[in-house]
This record gives sequence, structure tokens and C-alpha cells, in this order.
Amino acid sequence: MATLSLKDIEETTQAALMAYGAGAFAAAEVARAVAKAESVGNKICGLYYVESYCQQLRSGRVNGTVTPVVTTPRAGMVNVDAGFGFAQPAFTHGLPLVLEAARQNGIANLAVAHAHTCTSLGYFTEQIAQAGLIGIGFTNASPIVAAPGGKTRVIGTNPIAFSVPDGQGGIAMQFDQSTTTVALGKITMAKAAGQSIPEGWAVDSEGNPTTDPTAALGGSLVSMGGYKGWGFGLMAEILAAVMTGSVLSRDVKPLKAPEGAPHDLGQYYIVIDPATAPDFVARMEMLGQTASADEGARMPGQGKTGMDPVEIEDSVWEMITGFAAG
Repeated sequence: MATLSLKDIEETTQAALMAYGAGAFAAAEVARAVAKAESVGNKICGLYYVESYCQQLRSGRVNGTVTPVVTTPRAGMVNVDAGFGFAQPAFTHGLPLVLEAARQNGIANLAVAHAHTCTSLGYFTEQIAQAGLIGIGFTNASPIVAAPGGKTRVIGTNPIAFSVPDGQGGIAMQFDQSTTTVALGKITMAKAAGQSIPEGWAVDSEGNPTTDPTAALGGSLVSMGGYKGWGFGLMAEILAAVMTGSVLSRDVKPLKAPEGAPHDLGQYYIVIDPATAPDFVARMEMLGQTASADEGARMPGQGKTGMDPVEIEDSVWEMITGFAAG
């Protein structure tokens, strides 16, 4: 295992992305997200994804040099066309405008269209909360979920993220979760490791429960809570795909395939100014105290601190430094 600082991870990732065709700004924004994911142990959204980024930059599946186009059709609406580029720089272009709109109007929406996968959705809503506002985010993904009782893949894992400020520049609560019982990445990692998966995560191509990750990848994932999770997944699909004019999950090609059509995914953020609520900070503190009254209990997102340095598998780091070398 290699012990590395977040600075090393971020700088080397940026160099790798630029070596494969990304512009400096886009590469820096994506690298910042990669380092953040590694700092909190989110391996699926960290260096694990850099190989795919580089391959897709080389093949043209993601545009690493496009400048996102920002428009404000209404006072409480900010639209960003990512131009089939990375989601991270597109979000960064729209964030200041949507924060100001929410402060002016009490609530505002940020729609990011035609983007590459955003990987960790909570990475974005967290930035909203750190600016003192409540952030709710939605995105869609490649099709892997059938309706309960069905076999046809309709939507992706379609995550939802929710971040709440603590009034002091930090986070009072945050969750970032797929609307399926488990994220797709955990099944692909189980397959790579030759491990089985728990029953209840997925069904095979005939709709039967399976513990075989290969059969699961050939079938579909299970919505969390059955019909309840299915409804949340459809809600995310409507906001992220339909409202942004991006592609429906059913037409998204596998996200990590080196070649193919651009992802063309959408992200949709609802930004709320808590200053409109009476005694927001004090009441959030009361809620947090109640939620953490029992031993081992806590608000989602609490007790999760970033690590620096972090341990990275030697093979993974060798791969990243190889990409950086061009």
C-alpha cells in the first residue's frame, strides 16, 4: 500500500487527465472530486474511476475542453449545458449564480444538462451546504433497474443527495444514496473480487433473486424498499433527465465503456436558503441532539471526517502515475 497526501492524489490525477486531453480547468475540478472521494474512503468514486476518465477522454466519449454554457431563463432558475463534458466544471460554473438566486428568492434550481457522470452526487450538495444553504441533488445513470415485478431495465441507480448546513460553515446532516438497495459499483467490485453478493441486492435476467454478481449485472438491481424506492428513482429520472433535456436512463450506454456515445446525463439541484426559517440553526441543533441521544446513533453524515494522507493500493497508484506520464 502507498501512503499519499490528498495534494499528491489531486495533482497526479490532474496531470493524468491533462495527458489524455482534458483542459486544465476541467482536469483540476475532476481531480478535486477524486481526492475528496479518497479522503472519505469512497473508493468507487475516487481513483477507481480515473482509468475510465482517461480512456473516454482519448476516445472522445467525454469532451475535456468544452466550456459549459450558463443561462438564467428565470430569476430562480440556472441552466448549465455541460456540452458532453465533465459534470464537475459544469457545476462549478453554475454554483455562484444559483447560490445568489436562492438567497434572493428563498429557493432556486440548478439544472446541469448533457454531462458526464458526476460520480459522487453528495460532493456537489455538500458544497451548497458549506455555503450556508440546503442542497438537494438528483442524477440519472445507465439502465440497471426494472420496475418491481418486471424484467425490463427502465432507470439507473438514480442517486439522491441531501446536505444541510450547520450555520458555522460545516454540515449538520448529509446523505448520498442510490435509489437501489446498493450502488452498482459494489456489485462490479464483488465480481472483480470473485465474491458473492447478499440476496436482496439484485435479480437475474428472469427476475429471480440472485447472489451471483455476474447474474446480477445481466439482470437488474432492486429498488430500495420495493415500490417506495422505485418511486424515488423515477422522481430522480424526471428531474435529472426530463427537466434538463438530457438522455433518459434507458438510452445511456454503460458508463465505464471506453468508447461509445457521450453519457449525456443530467443533474438537478434544489437550493434552499434556511434564513427564511425561524431559528433554523438552533432547531437543527435540537434535532441533532435528539437523533444522537442513544449510544451509537447520529445524524447521517456526522462523524465522517476526511483522511489525509490516505492509503492507496500500489497497483492503483502505479496505474495513475502511468497515465500522468502520458
